[in-house]
Amino acid sequence: MAVSIEDIKKLRHMTGAGMMDCKNALAETNGDIDAAIEIIRKKGQAVAAKREDREAAEGCVLSGVKSGFAAIVALKCETDFVAKNESFRALTQAILDAAVEASAKSLDEVKALKINGRTVEENITDEIGKTGEKMELGDYQWIEAPTVSAYKHFNDKLAAIVGFNIEGVDSQVGREICMQIASMNPVAISPADVDPAIIEQEKAVAIEKTKQEQIQKAQEAALRKAGLNPNHFDSEDHVESNMAKGWITAEEAEKGRQIMKEAAEAKAANMPEQMIENIVKGRISKFYKENCLLEQAYVQEPKETVAQYLSGVEKGLTVVAFKRVNLNED
Repeated sequence: MAVSIEDIKKLRHMTGAGMMDCKNALAETNGDIDAAIEIIRKKGQAVAAKREDREAAEGCVLSGVKSGFAAIVALKCETDFVAKNESFRALTQAILDAAVEASAKSLDEVKALKINGRTVEENITDEIGKTGEKMELGDYQWIEAPTVSAYKHFNDKLAAIVGFNIEGVDSQVGREICMQIASMNPVAISPADVDPAIIEQEKAVAIEKTKQEQIQKAQEAALRKAGLNPNHFDSEDHVESNMAKGWITAEEAEKGRQIMKEAAEAKAANMPEQMIENIVKGRISKFYKENCLLEQAYVQEPKETVAQYLSGVEKGLTVVAFKRVNLNED
């Protein structure tokens, strides 16, 4: 039977599928709208299966709140073109709205929520059928607190949510702390909240770096004492290059190498452990200031920390939870 343009437009409005897909589905079902919808949905499932091995590196990240609850949803796709598509963004918003309304507390719970009578996963599959791209619910984060705030970056690739210990915190204060989280990417609220494994790793790196610096200083001092320029020996490649340029002789190069070897061995056998420990403490303190939200310099007023700023807003005010999602590399 002939397919009318009105039916094609109606099916396209109902599914968002392309004109030719709608025409073909109606032709296959002899104009049965409901059956045509199922064909288009099945096509979405087939496309999803075919593109399962593709990488979904783009997408849309949105955040939202209701009283005492905040969430972030990241719906991922393959290209930025689709990520900016209004239908894709509308689906991301619908998923977020459903998650916030249900106070969903897991990714699986979000996937099972209903939007227009179909689960989130089914809605995503339908969207795949429209675009032909792989899509997936890439991340879901949530928090609960007496006051919550949310922020999303203008490019819809980055969002943050924060929770405070006191009710009625001004929304602008919440937004500014969310922006702090988005831009400074803290790993914890305070030093006490940092994963001990992270601190042990930072200490190990700091100890090794400090020891290498002490060895380098000893080598440079020994080279100067021998009348050699330390800048000529800062790497083996540099030594070879300086010999080729005639800046040092082969004998000076060998002498410098031997001096550096002996200086390194002597310093390694006699490290100033207390000094190293003090330097490492200083570096860990710096790590806390750079990576713990309350210890960070407040971006709006760098002379004070986030903790000091919040205390100035209201005595006792502090952050009790935060989450951040970024589709781009930090």
